[in-house]
Amino acid sequence: MSTVMQASTFVETRAKPISVQQLNNARIAEWDAFVDVNPAATFFHRAGWRRVLEESLGHRAYYLYAEREGRIVGVLPLGHIKTLLFGNALVSVPFCVYGGVAAEDEVIEQLLTDAARELAEELQVDYLELRSRTRRNPDWPCKDELYVTFRKPIDPDVEQNMLAIPRKQRRMVRQAMKRDIQGEIDPNLDRFFPIYADSVRRHGTPVFTRRYFEALHRVFGRNCQVLTVTCEGRPVSSVMSFYFRDEVLPYYGGGTREARSVAGFDFLYWDLMRRACEQGYRMFDYGRSKVGTGSFSFKKNWGFTPEPLYYEYHLVRASRIPDINPLNPKYRLFINAWKHLPLPVANLLGPMISRGLG
Repeated sequence: MSTVMQASTFVETRAKPISVQQLNNARIAEWDAFVDVNPAATFFHRAGWRRVLEESLGHRAYYLYAEREGRIVGVLPLGHIKTLLFGNALVSVPFCVYGGVAAEDEVIEQLLTDAARELAEELQVDYLELRSRTRRNPDWPCKDELYVTFRKPIDPDVEQNMLAIPRKQRRMVRQAMKRDIQGEIDPNLDRFFPIYADSVRRHGTPVFTRRYFEALHRVFGRNCQVLTVTCEGRPVSSVMSFYFRDEVLPYYGGGTREARSVAGFDFLYWDLMRRACEQGYRMFDYGRSKVGTGSFSFKKNWGFTPEPLYYEYHLVRASRIPDINPLNPKYRLFINAWKHLPLPVANLLGPMISRGLG
């Protein structure tokens, strides 16, 4: 255990002393109770990600919380990603689009940030990375032009949501609805995983192990749901979504080669939005995309406005911020080759690589 976590870190304020400690199983419920109400917290701050990181991906997690008078007043979830291919980093939160500090005030936020910097120095990582929807550390190097997120309120009326979709995309949904097409909630991953694995292989991306998705499904329970769309009885698209407060977050999705010709993607996301609306959810978080990619254009065509994401870095051993993304020219040859791998080979090798792509 890092020395920064061997004892509590205290700071005196004009109010009461604050200590920073590492999460233990006895306080998971308190951690999640704080996350459920703090405005800066997201689904990716939930304590269940610690279990997923450690048990299904084999990474060490450091979940730091600030405590005052026996009450959790701030959290900072961190994962330590250390691989030969992609280096050594402390990230909040790896494999998640959002992260960083969620705290009751700026004093607590700074205390947790300082604790994370100290931990990064002691672990001698290449860098510490905090992923936020707002700029939190203006003096840190920042990657703010690569990724955006797409979020939009869900109207309480289903038909108003349909009418809010721009005309061209709405026509695609209407055309799909004229077919023998329907969405179904799946109790397991039997249809989702083959569709997802083949889809990401065709895009040149290594797939995660099925065990990772099973862990998400198991750990988050009713807050993790799989929706699969069939056309004439054939599965054509599927998405794993997360539910948090009044938000739905479609996170891992894919489609067969047939999906595009039958508007399977359009119907998939419409059906997800319709169901969320009817269940009382009020925010549709379309998730992260890289600027200039196909998924970026697809989401804009749905009438969503891109919002910048701020990935901030404290450099330890590294001399510059990392550039581990598919748009980096040095990965193009690998991506093109991966697209042509036989699916069984891609599924065998993919998890060994993807676990380092935090």
